[in-house]
Amino acid sequence: MNVTEIKTVRTIAVASGKGGVGKTNITANLAMALSRSGKKVMIFDADLGLSNIDVILNLATRYNIEHLFSGEKKLQDLIVQGPERIRILPASSGIQELTDLDEFQRLRLIEEFENYDDTVDYLLIDTSSGISTNVAFFCMAAQEIIVVTTPEPTAMTDAYALIKVLFTKYQEKKFKVLVNSVRDSKEATDVYKRLSAAAEKFLSISLDYIGYVPQDNHVHKAVRQQRALLESYPDSDAARSIVDIAEKIKHENTQSVKGTLQFFLGGLLKARC
Repeated sequence: MNVTEIKTVRTIAVASGKGGVGKTNITANLAMALSRSGKKVMIFDADLGLSNIDVILNLATRYNIEHLFSGEKKLQDLIVQGPERIRILPASSGIQELTDLDEFQRLRLIEEFENYDDTVDYLLIDTSSGISTNVAFFCMAAQEIIVVTTPEPTAMTDAYALIKVLFTKYQEKKFKVLVNSVRDSKEATDVYKRLSAAAEKFLSISLDYIGYVPQDNHVHKAVRQQRALLESYPDSDAARSIVDIAEKIKHENTQSVKGTLQFFLGGLLKARC
């Protein structure tokens, strides 16, 4: 007898209040670290109007999310194979209309995910930067939200703005902070403490610290090569930090379900026995 067993995909939105903080690069390398540990990983490039994941990983994409919304292609037709068996759902490039999904497009996306029939352990959603409705939509779809920031005052201010919007408008209370491009662990914890103090004082919520990635010239070299850091420089300080964060993610026990999209994202993984 064939029995269909539905498990829950662990969905993680990687977001930032400001562009240029390394969010997409971190998403790609976290996906690689999780995949190397034996997990089945998909990246959803949710910066729908300005694709980045395929550029960072030097992937040739024949179709993208625009073809899904037009009805030309199904979700499974869009997915491309990345390094380390990572599956990529690519965004489009230069399509302004996709930076703010309408209700029809959201329903179309839900329908396509419902019909997607393959095994996935982790779905990493690489959102666009800022506080647009698309960012809020995908953050609220995820079980977990990782907010990426750097020590720059503008990056910290914008990270707080993102947290504030998601809390005040959507009642989101759980955020993980990842501090990128820091000199050392002390600078990272200082950034986290400043963000956490502001969130606790003005929003009455606590932020979780998930880790940091140090400044490392190998990061820029890998970006110029259009390869993942873990692929080009696996022994670099930044790569080791990302692996540590991936291990922390793996060993966390997360069972929360929230938001409308959680129900169809939870059905993304269909394991048959």
